[in-house]
Amino acid sequence: MNTANYQYLFFNDYSEGAHPRILAALQNSNDMQELGYGEDDFTLQASDLIQQVIGNQAAAVHFVSSGTLANIVCLSYLLKPYESVIAVSSGHINVYEAGAIEATGHKVHELSAVDGKLTPDAIHELMNRMTDEHMVKPKVVYISQSTEIGSIYTKKELENIATVARKNNLYLYIDGARIGHAVMGKNADMNLQQIAELADIFYIGGTKNGGLMGEAIVIPNPNLQAEFRRHMRQKGALLAKTRTVSIQFVEFFKDDLYFANATFANQMAQLLAAGISQKGYRFLTPVLTNQLFPIFPNAIIAKLKPLFGFYEWQKLDNEHSAIRLVTSWKTQKSAIDQFLASL
Repeated sequence: MNTANYQYLFFNDYSEGAHPRILAALQNSNDMQELGYGEDDFTLQASDLIQQVIGNQAAAVHFVSSGTLANIVCLSYLLKPYESVIAVSSGHINVYEAGAIEATGHKVHELSAVDGKLTPDAIHELMNRMTDEHMVKPKVVYISQSTEIGSIYTKKELENIATVARKNNLYLYIDGARIGHAVMGKNADMNLQQIAELADIFYIGGTKNGGLMGEAIVIPNPNLQAEFRRHMRQKGALLAKTRTVSIQFVEFFKDDLYFANATFANQMAQLLAAGISQKGYRFLTPVLTNQLFPIFPNAIIAKLKPLFGFYEWQKLDNEHSAIRLVTSWKTQKSAIDQFLASL
């Protein structure tokens, strides 16, 4: 795909490189000698900062290179060979990771979603069906915060899911690729500390929030911390130069850069959404984070496609489709104005 002719790319929130502060931190530390495999001072500092943010000094923190790798490492660690993970049909592990979880030998139990979210009733119904040793045993509840369609689990919704998980002896795992956008989202009522109190394992996404690459896996559940590094090593996730990831999280969390980046991306999404709404168009889902799904006539989509990078998300009828637009920590108002003028 040649992107040179596009006025702006709304494909995703990682089209740019990285926040200048992160690049500067990597450059400034380049000549320093450090230990490898996550035993360096930057990793220790980043872990401590994250523990402070979540209010849990006993939580284990590990750094990996990507969200898909985080999902593979965490879920394969939690599951025995005869156990499965529960996810909504639109879940990232179910659609966009080329069967990565299935390739580890585990079934993904696919459930219907409500506004892109898993519900306690759906989990209950599945557990009532999986009753004996002849069936794959569900063991992990997988959710994304925010979801694939930009919706956010409220505090009450997440508490209800955590409750049903614990009643059924299930682990709760949260894919946090856009967790920053979720906690800073419109009408959001949860912070990272509250998420850490409910999840057994989750990760904090850096790639989609101004990082060069990398995610921070957080394990609040003390019963799941032992041997995780050994498991990472076996899966190829324990980086010799862990510092290249962890130093980014030092920059993110030594002040409010992580939350500032997410807030800015969300604000740009609201600005774009307001302009689209003013022109009389509606959305597939409410705009709460940095993902927008406006519904346009197919003829208009065809005229916008040569000008801007975006994905056609869902065909609604013969004449209308929803597209996906994503704003980032770097999206400028001029790009918003260009899109609205073209629209």
